[in-house]
Amino acid sequence: MKRIWAALAYLATGLLTAIAAWLAIGVLLLSLVVLPLLPITAPWIRRIVDFDRLRLARFAGVQIPSPPPLDGPWLHRAQRVLADPDSRRDGMWVVLHALFGTLFGAIAISIFGALVQQPVAASLWWVVPMENSFGLRVDSWAKAALSVPIAIGLMLVLTQVPRLAELDAKWARKLLAPPKASLEKRLAEVVATRAAALQAHGAELRRIERNLHDGTQNKLVGVVMMLGIAERTLKQNPDNALQALLRAQDAAGDALEELRNVVRSIHPPVLDDLGLDGAIQALAARCPVPCVLQADHLGRLPAAVEAAAYFAVAEALTNVAKHSGARHAWVSLGINEDQLTVVVHDDGKGGADDKQGTGLEGIRGRVAALDGNAELSSPEGGPTVLTVVLPTGR
Repeated sequence: MKRIWAALAYLATGLLTAIAAWLAIGVLLLSLVVLPLLPITAPWIRRIVDFDRLRLARFAGVQIPSPPPLDGPWLHRAQRVLADPDSRRDGMWVVLHALFGTLFGAIAISIFGALVQQPVAASLWWVVPMENSFGLRVDSWAKAALSVPIAIGLMLVLTQVPRLAELDAKWARKLLAPPKASLEKRLAEVVATRAAALQAHGAELRRIERNLHDGTQNKLVGVVMMLGIAERTLKQNPDNALQALLRAQDAAGDALEELRNVVRSIHPPVLDDLGLDGAIQALAARCPVPCVLQADHLGRLPAAVEAAAYFAVAEALTNVAKHSGARHAWVSLGINEDQLTVVVHDDGKGGADDKQGTGLEGIRGRVAALDGNAELSSPEGGPTVLTVVLPTGR
């Protein structure tokens, strides 16, 4: 019975999106006549198709990712939409789904409605004589009794509705799924991303090792040497031993601070204590440039996502303080469905280049390792806007 209900819900919602598809067909035809409208209407049509992708995923358990949005100059975007295979597939889906979605949804709802009508007509004929779903006027107990075999027949027909839904889902998968070439391209992107992640991981390990070797280890060696000097001084000149011990204590404090900095660079404890929004609020408060944070209530996110977002903001604010000449900076955090969006914006001189060793390439690598995306806009004269999008895994 659960399978029947799932099929009915799938086909009923398909009828609703098919009605929207009829409207989309009219909009699509208008856009083909007036091409400058196409870059506006194509994303709207894709949202309808994306809802059907989500509907298919819930019913059949098949995840079909939405194609990436088209960008580029406005005047060229209409031609790109026409040439884009994903957009053409969206248009084909709209047309075919308008036909078959309406047909299949109407069949499923008609069967269910007829089944519901049988007991209503049979039990209330003596109050309000009415016609059953087959046009038979029920005005006697004899005619009411006919509702029983009709209802049984409709129940048997209703058991076939899941097959109808599976047929609809089957051709939907074939039409909405990207072609093999696109899947191979996506696989190549994933392989490249994972290779970049391994490279970034290796670079991170080398950085930690270098910081421990060149910083913390040297300071600890200095502490040991100072303690040795204090020991000899204590034996030879006890009055001067206190100064040697104090110097060793200061050096131990420096080594401890160095070690804390290395630990923070691996995974900042403030993320565990305050969460992502609280940790970035602390970053904004410490930024030499006045910084305003705008954040939704994020809740707790996977540790890797929080760390990537935190380090991206930390690196961006460091660049703002060192290179931008900005007077103000803004950081915004928001979650839309299953994506975390982080935007760092300043009113500086612009001209930032991720090839100049500013750490932006490292941000991209860290974000790409989580299948995210980082985009930098920094024209000469400003402003500079860094946008990071990360999947939350929710």
